Amino acid sequence: MARSSTKKSARRSLLALVVIILALGGLAAGLTKWADGSMNPRLGLDLEGGTELVLQPQLNGTETISEGQVNRAVDIIRQRIDANGVSEAEITTQGGRSIVVAIPGQPTAEQLDALKKPSQLRFRAVYVQALDPNASQANPSGTPTGTSTGTATPSGTATGTGTPKATGTATPSTSATAQNGVVPDALRAATTPVTPTPSATPSGTATTPAPAATEAPAPTAAQTEAAIKTQVSTGLVGLGWDKAKADAAATKVAKEYTALDCSAPGAVDKIQDDPAQPIATCGEDRVTKYVLGPSEIDGSEIADATSGYQPGPNGQPTSIVEVALSFKDAGKAKFAAVTKRLYGLQSQPPLDQFAVVLDKAVITAPQARAVITDGRASITGSFTIDSAKQLAEQLKFGALPISFALQTQDNITPQLGEEQLRIGLLAGFIGLLLVVIYSLLQYRALGLVTVASLVVASVITYLAVTVLGTTHGFRLTMAGVTGLIVAIGVTADSFIVYFERIRDEVRDGRPLVAAVETGWKRARRTIIAADGVNFIAAGVLYFLASSNVRGFAFTLGLTTLIDLLVVILFTHPTVQLLARTKFFGGGHKWSGLDPERLGAKEAVRYRGRGQFGAPGAQRPPATVGSARVADGKAQA
Repeated sequence: MARSSTKKSARRSLLALVVIILALGGLAAGLTKWADGSMNPRLGLDLEGGTELVLQPQLNGTETISEGQVNRAVDIIRQRIDANGVSEAEITTQGGRSIVVAIPGQPTAEQLDALKKPSQLRFRAVYVQALDPNASQANPSGTPTGTSTGTATPSGTATGTGTPKATGTATPSTSATAQNGVVPDALRAATTPVTPTPSATPSGTATTPAPAATEAPAPTAAQTEAAIKTQVSTGLVGLGWDKAKADAAATKVAKEYTALDCSAPGAVDKIQDDPAQPIATCGEDRVTKYVLGPSEIDGSEIADATSGYQPGPNGQPTSIVEVALSFKDAGKAKFAAVTKRLYGLQSQPPLDQFAVVLDKAVITAPQARAVITDGRASITGSFTIDSAKQLAEQLKFGALPISFALQTQDNITPQLGEEQLRIGLLAGFIGLLLVVIYSLLQYRALGLVTVASLVVASVITYLAVTVLGTTHGFRLTMAGVTGLIVAIGVTADSFIVYFERIRDEVRDGRPLVAAVETGWKRARRTIIAADGVNFIAAGVLYFLASSNVRGFAFTLGLTTLIDLLVVILFTHPTVQLLARTKFFGGGHKWSGLDPERLGAKEAVRYRGRGQFGAPGAQRPPATVGSARVADGKAQA
């Protein structure tokens, strides 16, 4: 029964390994066909070349830039690039001012665009929010491609109806009012959008469309500017501004608002972004127009931003997707003051909203539903997992201490190229060949298990690196190739430990089947401990070292995990099954498990069914109660 159970366990392990390999192969093939992937690993900057960008700081007047600001910008740009995995980009400074970014391969348009437009992330109060009439003409349905509202509970957890981008309906700005509660007629007409279409809330219930606004005569530009001026001036005075200064700033931003055409290419790029002044700008959808107050919180005050499913009262995840936001100590007090002021304006939307502005465009504009004093908030709404992740990354990595503009963009050739890669792979092949030769000389036929295990480990490693290249942007550099070569020795080490434990048990006179199981129990602890040390070392290198060394650390850590997988699911089960064959179980001189060659205490030979005995010797007696049993006869 035990022998049958062992066979079944070994076969299940081998079947599980086959399923894993087929799954990786199928995933790699699927990504190649449907996700712009490849069946070949992606190569890094030193082996494939790529694109070099030079970013120059944008300074106003006599403004200067410090080395600390540049270094901070380098760190944030590196975080942005690495947000999707190990990309092996190189980021350096030039002349203490400019930043040089070298990206391997040919980056996508979205990746290049993200690097071309780094800027400040700011939190501003919303004074006016409406559909841009020019954009409405281009989008007759009147459904904007994104406004965002969110609500915060007293604990700081947001709930509500927020959309970062293209699926929500616009918050109707017909209710936009001055802070004194009076709604100027010109402002009402200027900010009344086309009736929004129904949209699904996160819970799946339909949002009823607002009643169609009664048609009113189109306001003149002067009437519109006057209404917006009143709205903005009142808001600035509420922030403690002098009335004359507030009126001047409101007049200026009202003119900018009426002249702004969000649908025009490059409209947002022409906006002057002064954090101390109100601003007229657009949403990322290029459909919604805003007038925003001065910046009240800087993006550098954000401690972290994550995305996922919002937990329910019992701690279990719900179906609501959220973006969780937390602030540093200084930002907590500022955020508490903002939410306290906006919470008192719930009856006057959009005055209860604060906009998050990145690169002068509004990426989300949630509502404040409570005073949040602990610095932890959650934005919810019609998010998908992908859109929530994108917003979280924008919040976390969006803040730069200064703004940069793209100065030059050039293609660069590989630093090493195919010749060095070929030499590296040749070195790996020679190392693998030496391991195979040593295994066959030392372990004879048992060494074939080592060869097969190395082949299986190589296949899994190749598929894993290929899949990670598509899903996480992993690129194989020369340092990474070195990590793969070192892994050959790490993997062979595990086999040697296991095989030597088995041979030690055979030397002690155990039958091979028992020697395999006992040797595995003893070797398993050693293998796990050794691989654990390797994995810890790889982790320390990955988190503390520079980009090239990180590539080495990543591949070393990956292959260490694969080594454990192969030893447990392939090497041990294979030896279990081989131990029950006559060639290995009988201790053939070419099997590598010959008791006489190993110097066993008592030479043993195969008797069938995994049993051993000395040549010509009778079966050893066994004790049953007070009687000895020998050759089937009971003796007193």
